[in-house]
Amino acid sequence: MIIDLDDLEREMTHWRRDLHTHPEFGFEETRTAAFVASKLREFGLDEIVEGVGGTGVVGTLRRGGGNRSIALRADMDALRIPERGTHEHRSLTPGVMHACGHDGHTSMLLGAAKLLAAEGGFDGTVRFIFQPAEEWGRGALAMLDDGLLQRFPFQEIYGLHNAPGVPVGQLRSRPGPIMSAEDNFEIVLKGVGGHAARPNGGNETLVAACALVTSLQTIVSRRLSPTDVAVVSVTELLTDGTRNALPGEARILGDARSFKQKVSADIERQMRVISEGVALAYNLQHTVTYTREFVPLLNDPLLTQAVLGAAAEVLGEGNVSLMSEPFTASEDFARFLDHVPGCFAFIGNGDSAPLHNPDYDFDDAGLTHGARTHAAIVRSRLSIP
Repeated sequence: MIIDLDDLEREMTHWRRDLHTHPEFGFEETRTAAFVASKLREFGLDEIVEGVGGTGVVGTLRRGGGNRSIALRADMDALRIPERGTHEHRSLTPGVMHACGHDGHTSMLLGAAKLLAAEGGFDGTVRFIFQPAEEWGRGALAMLDDGLLQRFPFQEIYGLHNAPGVPVGQLRSRPGPIMSAEDNFEIVLKGVGGHAARPNGGNETLVAACALVTSLQTIVSRRLSPTDVAVVSVTELLTDGTRNALPGEARILGDARSFKQKVSADIERQMRVISEGVALAYNLQHTVTYTREFVPLLNDPLLTQAVLGAAAEVLGEGNVSLMSEPFTASEDFARFLDHVPGCFAFIGNGDSAPLHNPDYDFDDAGLTHGARTHAAIVRSRLSIP
């Protein structure tokens, strides 16, 4: 049976807007997962398993006699961001919205499942992975820890993410590093707070914290090789002071991005050295907590070329291109690539608000492009003999 693409686009738009209206935070995607599983059953997939890694869903579709298996992955979770948009399908959940387009990613993959189930055109097995909790870097690990690779084996994996600023209908990717690792840090300075009129009566922490924030910026500019891409960002400075009271404790929080394990280790080492030095200079106690939340996302070179070729078949040669530089945001799709080769690519979302912005919305005009690209990858990698 041949699917009418106009009908499919209308259907995917309806799904996407329904999911946008009912966003769910990571590991809370019970309604979303049930919606996904219901659609996969409707399409006639061979197997649908719910509750993988908490709220994940895996659908399996087999055609022909081929023994190769590949996976397509979409993320389902929303963010704790209050939506500012006024469209009819805006979030009905206070303080939670799909500000990263995971509603679109889920709908695109559902559309691909419907296309492939109805039309076939491949020889082998496709795993449709609907993942929870991407935003805080725990969903992929949860599915892997729940035996994803043993229960639903596959040899390759592919994913798409929307990209604001890239025209709808265009796709971009690159071999090797494409998205960075994300490390989180918290530095706590402790001293003795006191009256704002008598700073000499205590040993306050705010001036030291400000000096430390400034000094942390030298890690990238002075301690790392200029050829290594890295970002160190302080995102919060919290104290227990008030208008007329100097703080006795200051907390500095932020994150660091890099593409190499050695660079991540160097950032942590320098951060500890600088923190110890500032604490000593200001006669304060200090602690540093440094965690690695996301690993670098490294595309397989050969499979990246395969994705670009498959996308060109459906989007046109002029709408597919190589990215000149990696993107310093992070994605836990990288965890799957620790186990099997694959490729992650960006598909255009047009002139939308940025990701993680309260005015963001997925552009429904991109849904068919994403679904067809997913299907083209499957038909390319599981070609009929």
